[in-house]
Amino acid sequence: MEQTIEVGLGERSYPICIGSKVLAQIGPALQDKQVGKRYAIISDDQVAALYGEALLHSLTKAGLACELITFPHGEASKNLATIGQLASALAEQGFDRKDALIALGGGVTGDITGFLAAIYMRGIPFVQVPTTLLAQVDSSVGGKTGVDIPQGKNLIGCFYQPQAVFIDTDVLSTLPREEFLGGMAEVIKYGASIDAEFFTWLGENRPSILALDATSIIYMVRRCCEMKADVVEQDEREGGLRRILNFGHTIGHAVEAASGYQLIHGFAVAIGMQAVAELAVRAGIAPLACATAINELLLAYELPVTIPKDYSAEALRGYLQTDKKTVGGRVFFVLPEGVGKVRITDAIAEVHLDAVLAGQPLA
Repeated sequence: MEQTIEVGLGERSYPICIGSKVLAQIGPALQDKQVGKRYAIISDDQVAALYGEALLHSLTKAGLACELITFPHGEASKNLATIGQLASALAEQGFDRKDALIALGGGVTGDITGFLAAIYMRGIPFVQVPTTLLAQVDSSVGGKTGVDIPQGKNLIGCFYQPQAVFIDTDVLSTLPREEFLGGMAEVIKYGASIDAEFFTWLGENRPSILALDATSIIYMVRRCCEMKADVVEQDEREGGLRRILNFGHTIGHAVEAASGYQLIHGFAVAIGMQAVAELAVRAGIAPLACATAINELLLAYELPVTIPKDYSAEALRGYLQTDKKTVGGRVFFVLPEGVGKVRITDAIAEVHLDAVLAGQPLA
């Protein structure tokens, strides 16, 4: 059931391999590609316990030298201190510019490993092996890397493309349900912002998706990767078009930061999507039916849709101002015009934004 699509970026193009039992094929694939002389698998302690040995076995069986280096799981580890600790571990074990990194884990691991690869020895190759739905459909593709600082999420980072992405959909069977549902927020993002037919498909195929039906999951992951790849090929460094992939993320990141990063990313994005849908209705950009449709699909996948009442509008505004998508003090929003079509604008009346951040219901 393995399928491959290409992210076409000229000399920096790379394949995304999607399917069942892909984990066992990574060693032979890396042997063929000769990405590195030696490999450091970077993983958090939870994922390493589940899949570290399997990936080590795949590489060593293919005759590749490899080491497993772990860090504590969770968003709290996504910082410069972790980067420093991992870099020191690489240096102590003698990794050099001819070696490569493998990101085995979710979005946090992928962001950390990609950033580490970009700056260690001024740049070494890396590959992505995403183990969460969110990472499989979004963060592992496109080359965004980075870490958080107290002032906001992903404020330190760079664009650095992987050499390959290996997506084994079988690993989703061990993903906690909350994390799977959080990943579905990113999946819904693609339908709501780019592909109305896919949005409808998600509603119609909810039972098979939640049951982890292999055919449905592989199609879903592939379709998301196709959309992400298409956007990245046209706008690798987020100069324009790629910003549509931030649908739900501007307010979502503010909500996530206001929670002290206790709210998982996907849940924050779900809240952010509903918020911008309501913002679009208030601004006269989208019909009420659009916000209703997005609300219903998010709820169908058991996702939160309202900003917690104890998150003050003032605090959220502060996080919006420090978001990396803010330009010249102007906050840009990706707003739906209808399901599957969005626009990027900073021309939003303060009264409308205040109403949304305060959780005022639509009339």
